[in-house]
Amino acid sequence: MSEQLLTLLTGVLSKNACISTEPEVLAMYLQGTEGLENFQEKKRNIFALIKVSKQTDVKAVLTLANELSANSELRFTLYPVSTGKNWGYGTSQPAEIGEHIILLDLSLLNNISYFDEELGLVTLEPGVTQQQLSNFLIENDYPYMVPVTGAGPDCSILANALERGYGITPYTDHFSAVNSIQGYWADGSCFQSAVNTLDQSTEQVVDKTYKWGLGPYLDGLFTQSSFGVVTQMTIRLAKIKPAFTSFFIQLADDELMEQAIPLIRKTLQDYEGIVGSINLMDQRRVLSMFAKNPNGNEQHKVMSDSDVKQLAKQQQTPSWTIVGSIYGSKSVVKAVKTEINNLFKQIPCKRIYSTSPVLVVVNKFINALPKWLVKRVAILTMIAQQMDSFDKGKAIMLGRPNKVALKLAYWRNPESEQLDPEELSPSNDNCGLLWYAPLITMKASIMRDYVNFIRTTCPKYNIEPFITFTNLKHDCVDSTIPIVFDLTNPKAVEDAHNCLKELVTEGLKKGFVPYRLNIDQQQWLLDKEQPFWQTVNKLKQVLDPNAVLSLGRYNPK
Repeated sequence: MSEQLLTLLTGVLSKNACISTEPEVLAMYLQGTEGLENFQEKKRNIFALIKVSKQTDVKAVLTLANELSANSELRFTLYPVSTGKNWGYGTSQPAEIGEHIILLDLSLLNNISYFDEELGLVTLEPGVTQQQLSNFLIENDYPYMVPVTGAGPDCSILANALERGYGITPYTDHFSAVNSIQGYWADGSCFQSAVNTLDQSTEQVVDKTYKWGLGPYLDGLFTQSSFGVVTQMTIRLAKIKPAFTSFFIQLADDELMEQAIPLIRKTLQDYEGIVGSINLMDQRRVLSMFAKNPNGNEQHKVMSDSDVKQLAKQQQTPSWTIVGSIYGSKSVVKAVKTEINNLFKQIPCKRIYSTSPVLVVVNKFINALPKWLVKRVAILTMIAQQMDSFDKGKAIMLGRPNKVALKLAYWRNPESEQLDPEELSPSNDNCGLLWYAPLITMKASIMRDYVNFIRTTCPKYNIEPFITFTNLKHDCVDSTIPIVFDLTNPKAVEDAHNCLKELVTEGLKKGFVPYRLNIDQQQWLLDKEQPFWQTVNKLKQVLDPNAVLSLGRYNPK
């Protein structure tokens, strides 16, 4: 069967496409941070890998899959990935556990085919990474920001938008910045908007400028679904503003959180479009960015209160840290900075701004010192690390990707000290990471209930309760709880999955509903008998009548 199918695939693909069945190659794609194989009676497997470099190859392989769907010997299903770095949600592993799965790697589809400097519109393919777009903008001196995420420079722009990801730059909701999609439904038929179809002009630009198109809005069917494959997307980029400052508001007392919530909400309401999203991080989460795990070789252990207290004193880390950014003209940024400063004076807190002369002087001082001296003197090492993280965090707010946030995944990685910080790759480096990412109503009492829930549940499973709230709008918060564990320790893997399961099942009873699920959760949590998923299945039957694409992905059986 294998040789005949490979021959058929070779016959329909362009000469630059690559097909591999080498076990060591396939094994790389089955690496993940989730430890899912520990809980499956039958392991995920991939029959073959296809790397395509032309959009027409996607149509060709979809068409072949449909043509062979009735042949029990030659039938195969496709699972597309963009760059395969969906860490914590499945990485590049297929959602389905079955036979004859072919992974469709789209990373070589990495063309930036259109850019309008005047309008800030860019059309790109699935393989275009945050770093590639950043390089493109910098090399051409285009004054626009990359819609960055903490996942790092090597991750796909397009895939993050289709997963409805978000960031901290001005266009927080990444799919909301998507104006146009082109691709193929699972049956191999082409998709483009009605506006594009009707446009008889030579340039056909208008479709790239208007998100909603004409008639029923179908573009959204490509997000968090298994209905089709997107081969190009036009997104709107945020322009670099003349002035910028980030702010860090530190709350020394844990109980001040409730008083800070209404102030964060007012900031988001009053300065929408000027202030980006705002992050609220607890002490343990901030410590994970700067400090080393104090448990050393005993990785599978939660920090004690005394550990946290000692580290917080060393790192001067408060109970809560509010992080946000202001974008605009110099006068607007100055005025809003003053307004925010006055607003938060209502509560006891320390307010720090990236434009502070003190920070500028400290940074210059550290950079002027010999590197050998900084490494030898503990206090200088700590300050240097903090300033480096601060600078990289600021860069992300300005739309410049880096790997500063990836350090989190290595909190319980025994090999983390030996790894190059510029070469981090959680799946390759054997990191254990899952995510609990529920939506929380932005009310102080509800958020406190949630904090107590996390702090009570996670330690039961030896999971560190790292808490981040990302305030997407004044009424909605997404919280991200990284479940970080030692992937080489079977007990730690079991604890991590049990922790996530309790967080989800008990959280639902409290109204904490995830906005995104990993490939395992999509099977046990989603109920195919519910009207919503019945509708999804009806659409799946129409758009993928032969069941050839991404089986099991947001499509409960």
